[in-house]
Amino acid sequence: MQQSSDIEARLDRHPEPTRSALKRLRRLILDTAAATPGVDEVQEALRWGQPSYLTKTGSTIRIDAVSGSQYALFVHCQTNLLASFREIYGEALVYDGKRALIFDAAAPLDEDVVAHCIALALTYHSRKRGGARGGAPR
Repeated sequence: MQQSSDIEARLDRHPEPTRSALKRLRRLILDTAAATPGVDEVQEALRWGQPSYLTKTGSTIRIDAVSGSQYALFVHCQTNLLASFREIYGEALVYDGKRALIFDAAAPLDEDVVAHCIALALTYHSRKRGGARGGAPR
């Protein structure tokens, strides 16, 4: 597992306001993981040069800047996670195909909505095994 200082250094490479937005998203991922029943231990590491969050109960989440003040929360493109997010939240979120949610660092982040998407990703494998669906937001 990477040291959190490696993750911090990677995030610190980005200019403001993207740096602060990515750090808020990182904190939201870790807080959501801790607060979500059934989420196994989350390992934070650099994968493909991006801060990544891995757990046995869910699909890997990665975060990174994408362009200008935009940043993203990436999920595995072979899951149905983005389709589930679209079904639940429709046009309330910005999607990049089957792989990412896109945010703008200059705009407020709806933390309740994004935390629900994070919880769905972090429990993806356990829900898939149990046959549970995404359900309503927390």
